This record gives sequence, C-alpha cells and structure tokens, in this order.
Amino acid sequence: MKMLARLVLGLVIFNAAGTAPTLEPINYDSETYDATLEDLDNLYNYENIPIGQAEIEIATVMPSGNRELLTPPPPPEEAEEEEEEESTPRLIDGSSPQEPEFTGVLGPHTNEDFPTCLLCTCISTTVYCDDHELDAIPALPKNTAYFYSRFNRIKKIHKNDFASLNDLRRIDLTSNLISEIDEDAFRKLPHLRELVLRDNKIRQLPELPNTLTFIDISNNRLGRKGIKQEAFKDMYDLHHLYLTDNNLDHIPLPLPENLRALHLQNNNILEMHEDTFCNVKNLTYIRKALEDIRLDGNPINLSKTPQAYMCLPRLPIGSLV
Repeated sequence: MKMLARLVLGLVIFNAAGTAPTLEPINYDSETYDATLEDLDNLYNYENIPIGQAEIEIATVMPSGNRELLTPPPPPEEAEEEEEEESTPRLIDGSSPQEPEFTGVLGPHTNEDFPTCLLCTCISTTVYCDDHELDAIPALPKNTAYFYSRFNRIKKIHKNDFASLNDLRRIDLTSNLISEIDEDAFRKLPHLRELVLRDNKIRQLPELPNTLTFIDISNNRLGRKGIKQEAFKDMYDLHHLYLTDNNLDHIPLPLPENLRALHLQNNNILEMHEDTFCNVKNLTYIRKALEDIRLDGNPINLSKTPQAYMCLPRLPIGSLV
C-alpha cells in the first residue's frame, strides 16, 4: 500500500511541474542607465576622496508621467517707489524741526545754550518764560506772537531782543528788574498791540509803535520826564493806558480820541487844565469813549476845574476837596 501511495503522489507532482509557465529572462535596457553594475561599486566609494575635495551634487527628481509641473509664480514686480515719505510732522506752530533758523518746536538757543522752548514753554505761537530766573530776553522763534516773561530778573531790554519778530502782538514783562530800554526796542514791531511792563524800575519810556491798543506801565519810576511829549498822540487805536504809581506830575497830553480807560492813581499830579479832556473851543464836543478815569491818590482837587469834564460821559474818580 505504501508503495502505491508514493507512486500516485509522484505522478501528481510530475504533472504539476509540467503545466507551470516557463519564466523568460528579463532584459534590462542598458541605454537607459549611464552607470554599469561595475561602476556602482565605485560610485559610492568615498574611502579615497579627501575630505576637502568631496562634492555633493544636489539634483531635482523628475516626476514621472505627463503631469504638469507646478512652477511657482514669478515674484511680483517691485511696486513703484511709494510716494515720498511723509515729511517730518509739522509742529503746532506750522514749522518743521528741519527748517533753518530755529523755527522748530524747541526754538533757537538762549545765551545759556538751551533751546528756548526747552527752557520755557511754547504752545503754538505763544512763549511762556514766567518765573525762570532769566536775566535777559531769550532768543525767540520767529513766529512768536505772544511772549510772557514775568517774575524774572531781566534788567535791560536791548534793541535786538525782538528784532525781526514781525508777528509779535503781545509782550508781558511784569515783575522784572528792568531799568533801561533801548530806544528802538519796540518801535519797529509792526503788529505789536499790547505792552505790559508793570512792576519794574523803568525811568524812561522809549518810543512806542502807533499800533498799540493796550499799555500798562504801572508801578515804575517814570517821574517827571519819563514820558516824552505827545508820546501817545498818534495811537489812534489805544484803548487802555495804565500809568499808576509812577510819581508823574502831569497827565500826558494829548490823549488819543479812542481812549477808553486812563488810570493815573497814586502819582503826584497837582493840576489839570480845562482842555485836558475836552475842547474849550467847541462846547458841543463830546468824548464818548473815555468812561474810566482814575485820579485818586493824587494831590489834586478836581472841583477846581469843573469845565474840564463837561465833554465826558462820566466824572473822573478822585478827590473833590
């Protein structure tokens, strides 16, 4: 039995082997490859290559098939140069720190080599230098319109302190030590409207511009000859004139027609003429604007010259005895 089984198994195996497909040899197309099998051994042999001379070639693998290559879009063309960069922001006063002649926010340098607007405070066209122990007028930006330098130690006003400040409208030098003012210190300021020099030591008032509307020189030392003759005659727009506490012995005449307030209290005025305020040759003349006259604190008896007030809307304030 065993021999029969082996014989049958042998026949089955023989038939199976005869029906199996014949394997054909595989041919490689050597034209497709640049390197032969022999070259492969040398291709990756790095033993004999000096370290400094080794070169590594970096290549891009070519994708198979006919797929479209996705190439990156070309870099965008550089945009045209942007509009000129915005210039340095303009300052509150309309100037720029890059402009010449120190018209920027810090202003020109003072005698102590500090920028004026660093030492003082500049807001638009106004310069505040109050209470800084200044002994001279600081150099001011050319567009200064309002200048305050109160409670300092300024002793003299020079003719060039305000030179070329054509926009200057108000000067306030209250409570300094000013005793001397150059003759041309204010005269050439074309738009000066208000001048405040109270609480100083001024003995002589220089020539003033006719553009003034407000003058306060109270509490100084003008005395008998401190005000020039007809000093206010051509100031047609002068509305307020304050000359209290100056040891004046007369009222400075003639007074501008549009004057509204005249303060002369605490001086040494002894007399008044009938034509001080009125026109004795024209009894119908009325000075409507002058409503505030202060003569109290003077050794003058107002009742002695009643005709001097006939053209006024109000009587002066002062002693009637």
